[in-house]
Order: sequence, then C-alpha cells, then structure tokens
Amino acid sequence: MENESLLELLERLRSRSHEGIAVEFKSNLNDPAEIGQYISALANSAALEGESRAWVVWGVVDVTHEVIGTSFDPFAAKVEGNQSLIMWLQRMTTPKADFSFHQAEHSVGSVVMLEIHPARTAPVAFQNIRYIRIDSHKTKLGEHSDKEARLWEVLGQKADWSGELVAGASLDDLAPEAIEMARKRFIEYLVKSERDAERHEQIRHEAAGWDVPTLLNKAKLTKQGRVTRSALLLLGKDESAHFLAPADTKISWVLRDANNTTKSSQHFSLPLLLSTDKVFSYIRNVTIEHMPDGTLFPTAIQQYDPWVIREALHNCIAHQDYQLGGKINLVEHPDRLVFSNLGQFIPPSVEWMLEHQSPPEHYRNQWLIDGMIRLRMIDQVGSGIRRMFQTQRDRFFPLPDYRIDENELGKPRVEVTLPGQILDPKYTLVLMKRDDLDLRQVLLLDSVQKRRVISQEAVKELKGLKLIEGRSPNFFVSSKVAEWTNQKAHYILTRGLDDKYYQQLVLQYLGEYKRALRRDLDGFLTTKLPDVLDAAQKQHKIKNLLQAMRRQGLIHPEGPRSSAVWKLGAEPVLDKAN
Repeated sequence: MENESLLELLERLRSRSHEGIAVEFKSNLNDPAEIGQYISALANSAALEGESRAWVVWGVVDVTHEVIGTSFDPFAAKVEGNQSLIMWLQRMTTPKADFSFHQAEHSVGSVVMLEIHPARTAPVAFQNIRYIRIDSHKTKLGEHSDKEARLWEVLGQKADWSGELVAGASLDDLAPEAIEMARKRFIEYLVKSERDAERHEQIRHEAAGWDVPTLLNKAKLTKQGRVTRSALLLLGKDESAHFLAPADTKISWVLRDANNTTKSSQHFSLPLLLSTDKVFSYIRNVTIEHMPDGTLFPTAIQQYDPWVIREALHNCIAHQDYQLGGKINLVEHPDRLVFSNLGQFIPPSVEWMLEHQSPPEHYRNQWLIDGMIRLRMIDQVGSGIRRMFQTQRDRFFPLPDYRIDENELGKPRVEVTLPGQILDPKYTLVLMKRDDLDLRQVLLLDSVQKRRVISQEAVKELKGLKLIEGRSPNFFVSSKVAEWTNQKAHYILTRGLDDKYYQQLVLQYLGEYKRALRRDLDGFLTTKLPDVLDAAQKQHKIKNLLQAMRRQGLIHPEGPRSSAVWKLGAEPVLDKAN
C-alpha cells in the first residue's frame, strides 16, 4: 500500500469513537508473544463479527487516538536465535494466520499497521492457544464457550457433510460383504460396551437377527433407513462413488525406495471399511532386531505396530475434508510410513491432544466418526492420537511426527510420519530406564534426538532431569545415560573435548610432518571432532581453532591464502603428557 493510502486508512481508524472489536492501538508494543496473541484474538474476532480486516496500529495512543509515532520496526525485529519476527509469528500460528505489516510515514513519526485477515477454516491459535476479543480486552477463547460455538458455526463447521442424506441412493448401493463386516464389528462393539458378561450371548443373538435397515440405523450409518454419505463411504459399492462427487473416495498406497523413487502403487476405493485391510496387506511390515533391555542381545520385533498403522489410516478417513476433492495417501519408505489427508487440523495442536484427556468440542465429520467408533475402526473420540504416541513409546521407537500445512494448491493438509527404525540408541535407552517420564517429556526428548529446536523452558526441564547436555542448538543425551549402559567412552566422543586437546593434536601433527595444507588439517581433525556436529559445524570449529592458535603464535601459514602451508610457530609448546 502506498503511503498516502495508509495515512487515509489511519485517519479512518483513528476516527472511531473507540478501538472496537477489530482495532487495537499501541505505542511501542514489542513483545513477540503478545503480538502473536493479538493476531489470534483479532483474526477470530474479525471472523465472528463479519469484519473484512482487523488492525493493530503502533504509534497511536489508545485513549486519545493521538499520533505519537513509534520506534517499533517489525521488518528488522528478531526473536529466538536471530529468527525474523514475521517468520516466527507465521510459524507460531495454527492454522497459519494471514497477516502483513505496513509502515506509514506520518508528519509526527513512523506508524506501523498490522493488517490481519479473519480466520477462515478454523479459529487461529497462537502457540496452541486460541484467543478472542471481549470488548477491548483479549482473552482465551476456551473461556467463552458461547463465542467459541458461534465462531465454529460462522466458519462453517456446524453442517456435518458426512451426516447428510444422499439423494437417489438406497441400500442397494451398499456392498453386501461390507454390510456383513459391519454387523460383525458392531456386535463386537456392543459386547465390549456391555459390562454384564451374561448379556453378551443375548446381544450376539439379537444383533444376528436384525435386518439390514435396523442394523445400519443402530450403528448410526443410516437415518431411518435412508443412506447417508458416511454409509456410502464405509459400505458403498465401488460403482456408487459417483453419489459422493466431487469427493475423491480413494486411498492410494505408494511404495518408494531409499532414493524416493516410486517402485509400486495401488489405489483402493469404496467400501472403505474393507479397503483399509487391503491397504494394510500391502505394507511391508518387516521384522527387525531390537534391544529391549539395553543389552547386546537383540529381540525380533515388527517394524510397525499394526494397531498404530490402522489407527493412523482410519484417522485419515475420519478427518478428511471430502469437500476439498483430495484422496488419502499412504507412502511407504524403507524406514517410515507417511499418511496424509486434506483438511484443517481442528484441535489446537497435537501437543494439546496429548495433554488433554477430553476431545475437542468440534469435529468435521461427527456422523462419520460416530459410525466408525461403532464399527471399531477408531477408538473413542480423542484417545487415538495419545495411544499412538504411547504405543511408540512403549516400543522404544521415535514418536509419530505431525506436519500441518498446505498442499501445492493451498489446501489445508495433515501429514503423519510413523518412524520404523531407531534413530538414536541413547534415546531408546532413556525410555528403557526412565519409565517415570510423562508423555510430554518424552515428546520433548524425541525432538532432541531428531535435532529439532526446543524452547528454553524445555531445555531447562530436560537438563534438570539430567537427560540432555550441550549448547543450543546441539543438544544430546547426557552422560547419565552413558553411565546406565557403560558407554562412557562413546559419551566422551559425542560430547567432545576442549580446545586444548585439539590444539595438542595439531601441534603433534605438525611436529611429525613439519608442514600441512589446510585440507590436510581439515581431514585430520574432522575425524576427531564429536559426531553431534554436522559437516558445516565441524568446518567452522576447525577454522576458529586454527585462527586461535595463529593468534597465540603456536602455528602460522606461509604463502598465498588459497594454498598456504601451515607450520609450527617459533616456539611451540608441546604437552609432554601427550
């Protein structure tokens, strides 16, 4: 926007009698977290009240609306590890908030205007918490259930696509073999739900005699004998898929090798109740060797837990946004399975799901989910994800990875990666020895083994538990685990030794060979540096080490910089102990 247009907009905002639901005036707010909270609150409030935009304005007094200018510069602001404030705010909002900063030059001084688009598919959360404006104050959306329910309704989540009746479809469009499988699964559900064991046989007998309309009505797949979209998805004949157009009702299985080259693929359509077992049969769930007790005696174990595979696949069916027209994908790599489906991830975050025992108040396909529960395709609502993580933990494997983003067409997408191999034996050993860790702490430790950035609070917590050591961002499992498993020598190598040790290595090398090119020293030292450093970090470490030794007069280069020969200084000081 041009400066003149921004100033005209500024005057319109200032002319309001009060800030209102969609405008916030600030002088010099520079706390990144509070800015993120305002983005969440104003995006949600704008959607709730039908505003086309919401604004945070720096350089204007909130009471008098007087322009005073601001020193805040969002384009130069940095957070956490020199990261751009704008990029950080994008990363911390879920779903990704649509906002942009503008800077206007007023006669009094600089004015910064943050333009925020209203939430579109789900309430916007900042750091997994959703906010809302109440009068001129921001507060947590979860504390105002009436506004939360109305916001979901405004965002189009009230109508349940999966529960709507399908015009023209009848019970004849359902596959008989799928109906019989549904009967078997529903009887298992009823028997499991009944606490009185004496009633089990009676239930089986009664359910076996139900006609098809009664069975499907009780299983919440049809409504008074009329076919819903859920019934077609789970039980429909392949040729009945046209009733659900433009929804793509297929599941694609793709096999790729270590170079990510596709080796094979298969596509499975309706009825999805039967297709998931067919997909499962294609997965190469090989047997691998595993050390369950930290000893050198391996035990055979399947690469993936069958229940976790089915839960991940069934979750894709349950939470797919079928109106977006995409299919469900399962890509099999040699070391992992990757599941993906289209649709906004409705809970605030995966972490929220792990920490809360109750499910979110809203789901996209509630009728479909209710039916899948009765057919024993998924656990009771809200417990499946937690059980997936707990199962991986109990197997001492890395935890599932959730990636919530957009596909190449800009449609919301959820991707779940299920690791099928141990990444860091030390992480595995921690889980073996520390059964007192809760699932949240295991999730943090899992992030460390995957070389991901964790918060300072998480670092403090894990160090307090003596689980990790090192400096940001190169944290690693602590020496305590090495003591548990008699791997102290490996720990010393991983931790690395101090600069004096490496200096002595260089001096000894030059003392023996008299001279060395830089590439000779690089090759020699690279093998000595700790494995926790990557190639670039090792090169940086060597460069700093040689420059420090040069400044101390221990070594010096001769010749042009690109081909310099390194030699000992006039009076090198060798450590006779080495």
